[in-house]
Amino acid sequence: MSQNAFHDAQSLFDTDEAPASPLPSGRLPSYIKDHRKRLRERFITGGAGAMPDYELLELVLFRSIPRQDVKPLARELLERFGDFNRVLTAPAERLRMIKGVGDSVITDLKIVEACAHRMARARVMQRQVISSWDALLDYCHTTMAHRETEQFRVFYLDRKNVLIADEEQARGTVDHVPVYPREVAKRALELNASALILVHNHPSGDPTPSQADLDMTHQIQNACTALGLTLHDHLIIGKETELSFRAQGYL
Repeated sequence: MSQNAFHDAQSLFDTDEAPASPLPSGRLPSYIKDHRKRLRERFITGGAGAMPDYELLELVLFRSIPRQDVKPLARELLERFGDFNRVLTAPAERLRMIKGVGDSVITDLKIVEACAHRMARARVMQRQVISSWDALLDYCHTTMAHRETEQFRVFYLDRKNVLIADEEQARGTVDHVPVYPREVAKRALELNASALILVHNHPSGDPTPSQADLDMTHQIQNACTALGLTLHDHLIIGKETELSFRAQGYL
């Protein structure tokens, strides 16, 4: 990497970072400044794969908290929530319970989370589902696997099985989400969709379907059949894996 390119990349991290610290001069202590410089250089030269979760989280926190050592806060966040993904997806009210986490930290974490969701979504929208199935699963896990409450989404497909809409239908509690089969089918007609894929998450981490999941799926399948729509699958997203109703013989 050229020297100019290095400085251009480094400026992405330096923007708005005001000089600060307990020093009377208003500058960061040299050990903090040097530590931040080393992390930035390692990220630029080696990428995220060269860094453990707590160091990657430090890089995010540098912008939020420019005037102090953020390593202790990064470690505390990871201890509380488990890993980098769970820190990003943690509810704002739970993040705020951590000493040192304020509006700036929460905002920056949620910006990173939103960017991850947007990038994952771009890989599947307007793409044929069959040829981008792995990307679709990645998107589902990115957006839903670490949620603390259930969310129910519907992917609407056209006649060529191209994903034309991704819509959240409902949110619920830790173990229940209200779903209205007629509304799901009605929305498909409004979008001129020909097929659907249902997706919801299990905050418990276990993707095994409940009897309520089975009943709801069959109700939606019946509504789709009556309207000439195809229900391709129902995916339940767990913490580490997913369950496909089609693959398991439930559809």
